[in-house]
Amino acid sequence: MFVTSRKIFAAVLIAGSMFMAADINAAPKSELWEKWAAHDAQSTAVVDHSNWDKFLKTYVKDDPSGLNKVDYAGVTVEDKKALDDYVDALAVTPVLKLNRAQQQPYWINLYNALTVKVVLDHFPVKSIRDIDISPGLFSSGPWGKKLVEIAGEQVSLDDIEHRILRQIWKDPRIHYAVNCASVGCPDLSAQAYTAENTDAMLSVNAVAYINSPRGVRVSANDVIVSSIYDWFQADFDGTEKGVIAHLLPYAKGDRKKALEKASGISDYDYDWALNGL
Repeated sequence: MFVTSRKIFAAVLIAGSMFMAADINAAPKSELWEKWAAHDAQSTAVVDHSNWDKFLKTYVKDDPSGLNKVDYAGVTVEDKKALDDYVDALAVTPVLKLNRAQQQPYWINLYNALTVKVVLDHFPVKSIRDIDISPGLFSSGPWGKKLVEIAGEQVSLDDIEHRILRQIWKDPRIHYAVNCASVGCPDLSAQAYTAENTDAMLSVNAVAYINSPRGVRVSANDVIVSSIYDWFQADFDGTEKGVIAHLLPYAKGDRKKALEKASGISDYDYDWALNGL
C-alpha cells in the first residue's frame, strides 16, 4: 500500500511539474474588475508622484548594455522607507474619485513601485520569479500575492495589470510601462508617470524597446521577438500579423525592413534575470 501511494504521489508530482513547465509563463486571464472602472471626469485632484520620481532618478541607472538597471543593493534604509511611505500614500488616495488622466499613471506607478518594493523586501535574488509568494501550488513569482489594500480591497500586481490597466485603457503600450524587474522587460523608466507625460512616455518606451534586441531581433530570414508578444498576443489583435502590425510604426532601420517583409514570427525569447546592477 505504501509503495502504491508513493507511486501515485510521484506521478502527481511529475504531472504537476509538466503542467508548471507548460503554464508558468502563461499570462493570467484578463477580466475587468468592475469596481475600478469608476472615475470622476470632473475631478481636478492631482496625485503627487514626486517621491517616486526622486527614487527613480536616484536608483535607475543607464547600463552600457543599453537598458536601465536598478541599484537595488544601493538603496538606503531611508529611501526604502520613503518608497514604503509612497506606496502607503497611494493606498489611501481616493483613486475612484480621480479622473482618467490621473488614474492611469496612478496604477502604472503603483505597479512599478510595488515591484521594486517586493524585490527589495526579498533582496538579494537572481530573478523575481524566485520570490515565490503567490498563492497556488504551481505559482511562480510575486504577481498573484495581494500586496496592498486600496478602497477596502486587497490588490495584487496581477490585478493591477490584467484586471485594471489592460482592461480599462485597452492600450497595448501599457506593456512598455509596467516593469517586471527583469532584463527581458521594457525598461523601468527613470521618471514617474504623470497625467501630463504618460501618453508620450508610452510611445517613447515602445520605440526604445522595439528597437532593442530585447524587443525585436531580425536577420535575413528570421524575426525573433520578446515573449511579451506571445503571452499577451490578445492585446495585439490575437495574431502574429497583429503583433507585426503593432511593431511596424515604432520599428526603425533594418528591423522595420525585416518586419515589412515578414509573414510571421520565427521565435519568442525572454530573459528573466533580475534588472539589477
